[in-house]
Amino acid sequence: MRWWTSEVARVSGGELNGPDVEVEGAAIDSRRVAGGELFVPVVAERDGHDFVGDALVAGAAAYLSARRPAGGTAVLVADTLVALHDLARDARSRVGDRVVAVTGSVGKTTVKDLLRGALGARWRTAAATGSFNNELGVPLTLVAAPEGTEALALEMGARAAGDLRVLCGIARPRVGVVTSVGLVHTQTFGTIDAVARAKAELVQSLPPGGVAVLNADDPRVAAMAGMTDASVLRYGLGTEVDVTANDVVVGRELQPSFRLRSPWGDADVRLGVRGRHQVANALAAAAAALACDVEPEAVAEGLGRASLSPWRMDLARAPSGALVLNDAYNANPVSVAGALRALAELDARRRVAVLGTMAELGEVSVREHRAITALAGQLGVRVVAVAEPAYGSELVADADEALDVLGPLGEGDAVLVKGSRVAGLERLAARLSSSG
Repeated sequence: MRWWTSEVARVSGGELNGPDVEVEGAAIDSRRVAGGELFVPVVAERDGHDFVGDALVAGAAAYLSARRPAGGTAVLVADTLVALHDLARDARSRVGDRVVAVTGSVGKTTVKDLLRGALGARWRTAAATGSFNNELGVPLTLVAAPEGTEALALEMGARAAGDLRVLCGIARPRVGVVTSVGLVHTQTFGTIDAVARAKAELVQSLPPGGVAVLNADDPRVAAMAGMTDASVLRYGLGTEVDVTANDVVVGRELQPSFRLRSPWGDADVRLGVRGRHQVANALAAAAAALACDVEPEAVAEGLGRASLSPWRMDLARAPSGALVLNDAYNANPVSVAGALRALAELDARRRVAVLGTMAELGEVSVREHRAITALAGQLGVRVVAVAEPAYGSELVADADEALDVLGPLGEGDAVLVKGSRVAGLERLAARLSSSG
């Protein structure tokens, strides 16, 4: 979205200092300024005000500031984060009703990516970049939406009770998707029921004319149907659902196809993304797009051409002939189990999972890591654990040692690389994919 800095001042209750200039979008990292943005110095572990000069040199048109101006055009405000939220609310008012928010313990980024494709089959659609899903990412996504945006796909995460309520107050979604409730951030929330209560804040925030899209295969999500004033649209592979998939087939490179069934009609879908578990994610995206007046055939087309954010079920064949499944963006018990089952479906003689830690599981951490190792054993998958003894399996200290333990790879070998962000295993996946 574009504003004159005088408008920014009006919207944020700030004071314009310097020439009135036009800005488009916003940036909070001076290293990522492309030119013309409003720079927002966030005060966190480091004070973004220290980088205003760098942002101006990089091409920022103006900046917010809670300090004395440092030259150029500034909008002086009491709190830069609050001002960014105010600007995001103004951006939201320009979009219209087709604003969809996705939350859940697992799959929210994938659903958002698939939804961008499905909505984009009919509407001019903007979506969050990567996992922009917190008090910074959601407003930045709104502010970055191009003029003329007709539909918006947002991702919302929560690390504490009340987080989603705050984000919904900014974005005011009409459609809310809840993918799952699982053992994610239980170190923070304490119990899985506390996670469920936090996720339910999305459907509780929807307006009476809105639509809650709920995973009927997850009991805790299904129970949210009684917690919202919005109408409810259920998706899943079980019974008593509104949107489902029949005749699911997974191809040699893990790309599923199925017959989409819905109250709006049916369509054949062939996904470009990989893994049987992506069928449920595609159904979530399809249901939300159908609720936004996209026809079933267009939904199928959009789902088919959608691509995922990096390091999510990326399948590559190394020069050696080995298959490398890079799902290293993040990890929790549900997503690791899904990735292991996908690995087991690859045409290979030897299957190895190189796994980093599943972080923030709290007191259930050892139990859940051991359960993953047990599942791998049932699937005939060897587990190499990187710096995580809780798996109770073959343990290595780092990526270099993992490469040594794996030894030469070639035709007939398939390797999954997966771990929480703190493990940083995407670099290992890249090395495996390029190894000869």
